[in-house]
Amino acid sequence: MGTKQQLTERISTLLRDSKLSITDTRIKILELFMRSNGALEHSDFEKLAGKSFDRVTVYRTLQTFLEKGIIHKIPTTDTSVRYAVCKSECTEHHHHDHHVHFKCETCGHTTCLDETDVPSIQLPKGYAMHNVEVVVNGICKSCK
Repeated sequence: MGTKQQLTERISTLLRDSKLSITDTRIKILELFMRSNGALEHSDFEKLAGKSFDRVTVYRTLQTFLEKGIIHKIPTTDTSVRYAVCKSECTEHHHHDHHVHFKCETCGHTTCLDETDVPSIQLPKGYAMHNVEVVVNGICKSCK
């Protein structure tokens, strides 16, 4: 991942490229994403930062990052919403994160399996696909 300075530069570049102002909150939230090496829930930001984030600010920041193609949502079977950093080919309002997500049943960690493509899906005539979300549940390599 590099040094703290390299991470901050990477985040600043990402924000500038997305035409977003560089704020402390945006930097901190993206740092948490990049250091987590997996998906985060809204509640994780307070836990991981060790300080209190304004919930509304976090929510708005996450929504902005979604709209700009910086992060994507990961489907869950419960009511929570998880997010992960998008790859470079995602753009504003158009995500290209066509990969499988893996949720460990032991530790609860959710990971993007970038090297695993979503299987091809043949829809019946007259149907139009906009998005495919695949989550595999099992035991991760750390818990095995």
